[in-house]
Amino acid sequence: MSFSQTKDASGVAVLQVEGQLIVGNRQELKELVQTALAQGERRLLIDFSRTGYIDSSGLGALVSISKKIREAGGELRLSGLNEDLRSLFELTKLDTLFAIAETPQQALASF
Repeated sequence: MSFSQTKDASGVAVLQVEGQLIVGNRQELKELVQTALAQGERRLLIDFSRTGYIDSSGLGALVSISKKIREAGGELRLSGLNEDLRSLFELTKLDTLFAIAETPQQALASF
């Protein structure tokens, strides 16, 4: 499991989640987002193209991250959810909270 951060040509901070977002690593993602916000980032994309599983604590972390970004006057997009993850977001109604795009490119274009 790892997280990485890059910056798109348009200035969007892109966070890549590889593996799983679970209780054991959710804090790492929250800290990465907090650092990005502290550095003045206000447009963030979390890309799940390389993510196979998100547990309930991972979903909770995403809700918390979304709130922090909104409070800072920023915008968050999600992309790359596989079929299982998209179903999970639909079942939990989190698809109504997050702006979700099929691909990182589509998400970047929506900023």
